[in-house]
Amino acid sequence: MRALLVVNPAATTTSARTRDVLIHALASEMKLEAVTTEYRGHARDLGRRAAGSGEIDLVVALGGDGTVNEVVNGLLHEGPDPDSLPRLAVVPGGSTNVFARALGLPNDAVEATGAILDALRDRTERTVGLGLAAGTPGTEDEGVPQRWFTFCAGFGFDAGVVGRVEQHRERGRRSTHALYVRQAVRQFLDEPHRRHGMITLEHPGADPVTDLVLSIVCNTSPWTYLGNRPVYASPDASFDTALDVLGLSRLSAPAVARYATQLLTSTPERGPHGKHAVALHDLTDFTLHSKVPLPFQMDGDHLGLRTSVTFTGVRRALRVIV
Repeated sequence: MRALLVVNPAATTTSARTRDVLIHALASEMKLEAVTTEYRGHARDLGRRAAGSGEIDLVVALGGDGTVNEVVNGLLHEGPDPDSLPRLAVVPGGSTNVFARALGLPNDAVEATGAILDALRDRTERTVGLGLAAGTPGTEDEGVPQRWFTFCAGFGFDAGVVGRVEQHRERGRRSTHALYVRQAVRQFLDEPHRRHGMITLEHPGADPVTDLVLSIVCNTSPWTYLGNRPVYASPDASFDTALDVLGLSRLSAPAVARYATQLLTSTPERGPHGKHAVALHDLTDFTLHSKVPLPFQMDGDHLGLRTSVTFTGVRRALRVIV
């Protein structure tokens, strides 16, 4: 088997020594080329090269969710073709590793490598669905290029939190769950639209859902993790279906307390609910519009401000070793 290993040297939970051990373990089982990323977008370029070469059977991403997202976008640069494209394997090296954990992989890089090698020997894999987001035609964002995401996207409040965390990381702070919680509180205090939402969700065959303060788009469940605790924004979301959406129309202090508690106590059977919560399941095509530019994130990567985003849920988009 010919494989490309994409290594993010800034992965927060792996050391250089651990990465060397993992590289040697993988190289013992396959013809391996290991490349260390050197700039933002490098993992995407490497994935695109692997997809276009016709010589690579497997791409292994060693890093966090951002590294995985870049590799996936490189692999699917010309669109999904699970029968022809290289397969993907993920070795978790980030702070949260939602995609890898949602696939059922251990959150430890060494254990996950062992699980991947076992899966390769047993020839076990699955084909997963992915989300695709792009600028909406006829709006000021129509020129925004399309981008794939593996587990979630967010428009509004939660994307603002992600942006705040990224600002702190650029100043040298570590990405921790405590940092996310602090920035969520600050985002709430500074949020100008928390009582009157700016977002409208439109999807074919249904009335628009208006006045949303935030909208979380899920491609799988759980939505994220706080330490070892899974958090379920859309419990029915799955790699085998299209996309789910959780929208909240109010973020007053009582509403935040209620929905935060529901998220922290959420289960695979029950997520946030109430008169200000909207939950939609298995949407193939829909659009989120905002009256004002709002923060937008995909797979935990802040992508700036948007006024309109069109989403597509693509079933059976990529083969994954698991």
